[in-house]
Amino acid sequence: MGSVLALSSSPGHQNWPFSPDPPPSHWDAHPAHWDSPPRWERRDGRLPNPGSFHSLHRSCKDVFPQQIEGVKMILNKTLSSFFKVSHTLHLSAVSPSYYRFHVEHLQSDDYSKDKDAPALIGEMDSSGSLNAHALLHLTERVRARTVFQSQQSQFVTWQFETEYRGNDFTAAVTVANPDVLRESVILVAHFLQSVSSGLVLGGELVYHRGRAEEGGILTLAGQYSRPNWVATLNAGKGGAHASYYHRANKQIQVGVEFEASTRTQETTTSFGYQMELPEANMVFRGMINSRCIIGGVLEKRLTPLPATLIMGAFVNHRGDKLQVGLGINVG
Repeated sequence: MGSVLALSSSPGHQNWPFSPDPPPSHWDAHPAHWDSPPRWERRDGRLPNPGSFHSLHRSCKDVFPQQIEGVKMILNKTLSSFFKVSHTLHLSAVSPSYYRFHVEHLQSDDYSKDKDAPALIGEMDSSGSLNAHALLHLTERVRARTVFQSQQSQFVTWQFETEYRGNDFTAAVTVANPDVLRESVILVAHFLQSVSSGLVLGGELVYHRGRAEEGGILTLAGQYSRPNWVATLNAGKGGAHASYYHRANKQIQVGVEFEASTRTQETTTSFGYQMELPEANMVFRGMINSRCIIGGVLEKRLTPLPATLIMGAFVNHRGDKLQVGLGINVG
């Protein structure tokens, strides 16, 4: 389910102590501006566009804290209206420490109707791993996306995606890791249809072909949303993923996730919440799940400085492990 990039390991996160999978990478999802506004904001009587398949669970996932470990410093710099760079230094005792350089070239407002829509994104770390990401708005409704990912000296992912957004539907096709010599390829097709102002139905078909194996997985998806909450369900042969997001008020948001995998025969239930304190310039995110993992991350804006202090701690009671992190984001 989701992006084909999830099939590849993310460099720099080996030996992750709290789960068998690495933390989610920002390369695994479309940029936020690719998503349509919430459906309940449409008041012209027409059915709205349902947005991207990758963003079905985004409202719930944004509530959960991102696991942080060690010491991290991020320095962001806007060189011009089209060019942004960032430097990341991460010192860790659990996973390999690294330095990462990130650069974005942005489209002008004359070229794109989406303000600051990224056109080219590049990222390289100290191990030599590279991510290259290109977004092209071919027409008002057709968008293309290309991703290349290498780990040290080997290519691990090359992905091409085309997405068409109609008035009330979205269709996308992705081709990942095509290899003529090995006769292998991964094809992914997404389709979402707005049935009513709050109901979206669709599905995902993943087809994999190789010399030794060939198969496909069909996943059905549905989402029902109201002004203050969103419920989403993905279910198929590979498992199920359900989420519920609720905005209690301007300061408090909560989310619940349930994930089941037929391959690993495991299920996980997670509860997360986000509390915003505008007067104190602070945002706190906390979570607890059925694997006995409890964690929280506090973000404090250091006004009048252009910096944010990030402090986090996660405890795995079942594995008897503690993870503490401290970071600062400048710019």
